[in-house]
Amino acid sequence: MKSNKEKVQPEKETTEALLAEGRVLRPLPQLVVDANLNPNDYEDAVKQGRSDLEAFWGEAAHELNWFKQWDKVLDRSDAPFFNWFVGGKTNIAYNALDRHVKTHRKNKVAIIFESESGARERMTYYDLYRAANKFANVLKSLGVKKGDRVAIYLPNIPEIAVVMLGCAKIGAIHSVVYGGFSALALREQINHAEARLVVTVDGFHRNGKVIKLKEAVDEAMTASPTVEAVVVVQRAGVEIDMSDGRYLWFHDLMDGEPAEFETEEMDANDPLYILYTSGTTGKPKGVVHSHGGYMVGLNRTLKWVFDIKETDIFWCAVDPGWVTGHSYTIYGPLIVGTTTVMYEGYPLFPGPDRMWQIIEKYGVNILYTTPTTIRMLMRFGSQYPKKHDLSTLRLLGTVGEPINPKAWVWYYENIGNQNCPVMDTWWQTETGMFMVAPTPCNVLKPGSAFKAFPGVHVDVVDANGEPVEPGKGGHVVVKEPWPAMLTTLYKDSEKYKEIYWSKFPGMYLAGDIATKDTDGYFWFQGRSDDVLKIAGHRIGTVEVESALIIHKHVAEAACIGVPDKIRGEVAKIFVILKEDVEEDEDSLVNELKAHVRKVLGSAVVIRGIDFVEKLPKTRSGKIMRRVLKARELGLKEGDLSTLED
Repeated sequence: MKSNKEKVQPEKETTEALLAEGRVLRPLPQLVVDANLNPNDYEDAVKQGRSDLEAFWGEAAHELNWFKQWDKVLDRSDAPFFNWFVGGKTNIAYNALDRHVKTHRKNKVAIIFESESGARERMTYYDLYRAANKFANVLKSLGVKKGDRVAIYLPNIPEIAVVMLGCAKIGAIHSVVYGGFSALALREQINHAEARLVVTVDGFHRNGKVIKLKEAVDEAMTASPTVEAVVVVQRAGVEIDMSDGRYLWFHDLMDGEPAEFETEEMDANDPLYILYTSGTTGKPKGVVHSHGGYMVGLNRTLKWVFDIKETDIFWCAVDPGWVTGHSYTIYGPLIVGTTTVMYEGYPLFPGPDRMWQIIEKYGVNILYTTPTTIRMLMRFGSQYPKKHDLSTLRLLGTVGEPINPKAWVWYYENIGNQNCPVMDTWWQTETGMFMVAPTPCNVLKPGSAFKAFPGVHVDVVDANGEPVEPGKGGHVVVKEPWPAMLTTLYKDSEKYKEIYWSKFPGMYLAGDIATKDTDGYFWFQGRSDDVLKIAGHRIGTVEVESALIIHKHVAEAACIGVPDKIRGEVAKIFVILKEDVEEDEDSLVNELKAHVRKVLGSAVVIRGIDFVEKLPKTRSGKIMRRVLKARELGLKEGDLSTLED
């Protein structure tokens, strides 16, 4: 029998990278020739971003409209509360709409919307400009003014863009609450922001059902004392109770307002929105982004990473309730003057080829979606994308969590037909913009998000804040401020300093773990609290899941850590099999355990593998590993309102 000293080894300072990926994809010559940023310019941008951060971002800011130019690009005097473009006057809505209607883009399509039923709507830049102006006037008529908070509880429909932009025009701070959150989470976020107005919808369509969103608002309103009015968009045509004197129809209010509005001049550091990041797991944590730096970061990253052309149709298949929807469904595409696609419904309704139908129908050029969506669609095989003409696609992208190499290659081969590089992007609600991402002129490795974007200083450090050697994992940090960064946490500046800046003074702590290889490529392994700690080895759950997905029978996998008396923690795995797998379950469990050992080595100890039909996921496609862990350990599951099913 081993002694206690032998049972558990001391915990290491770094995580271990067990997966090896050797494939390399070089950029296509035509993409390089046509790129907004050619290889030489890319190298120059990287050098300038390292040597003169302020000059780099100052030059980027000149691409946008300013009512008054800034006096100073970056003020560090109150770090970690950094101020960008100090003294500058602007408005993100002016840059997304007003400036375009004075150009050839006035009658260009800004939004293509498809409902779950297949009905389509189009709004030109002029249509959207007039609608946002009308809503700004609605806000004014309801007594909302600059600095007031407006809670937005809407699905992925054009009205959410109208409302967000209308708020920005008048200088009100919007707080979008994801339409999957419960009445309790909605109420918490409304009350924390002290919102004066709520905008919602009677209902919307999702997976063949009508989701009656207003019912959650009714429940939240029983204890939301700051709310003076609720504006309701009529979408699904369901019968709802409008007897409360605070409830008003969106269309009635809009019909009575003029289509002109003088956009408010905002200080570059005035707040644009609050976005809460922990509504289902704890008390609200309100990330605040401002007008000036945020729009500069979006404009530059979208132009360079997704190489936006004047004729592009860009589809970020993510709900505006998340930061990706804020940055790259609404604000970013409109700032650069492209056409953005919005889809109301479920990606598998009425069948697994719905996304491919939409790409074919509208001639989408760039698709930006999540790894979980890709893995979900992989389960149905390659026959569905083959039924559709996807030849208009030029670039692909992923966001939300690390993508395993197998899913990356499937996406590249079956959706991009080996002609569309995959722009894998790492960033966060807090960062506001892409932080680690390639451009079409870079050499790619499946599963890696490439290197830090020019002008962004990301690194991987050990527990002492020292850079780790290649191949070793550690904490992801940002060593210099960046323009789209969060400015604070709403009402809690001390927590802002504690969470993000206290562990490594002078560095922003992302809360993720990653490795860098010998070429400097980042390989993200997930959240630091998702790390398995097995007998002194620190292993990212994403690595285990990626190893499993390589197996021919596995469609999706989720890994959690469970307590173990000997090793401290071991892995428990939940697997969705591909269709028509006929092997005996016990034999398959042993086969999968052996497969993981072969791919990752003996450090990964697996307690058990369960075969399941579904994994708990949010409506944005993220696996809710905390739910799996709570069920496995008999703990409270917490708020489940964001679960898709």
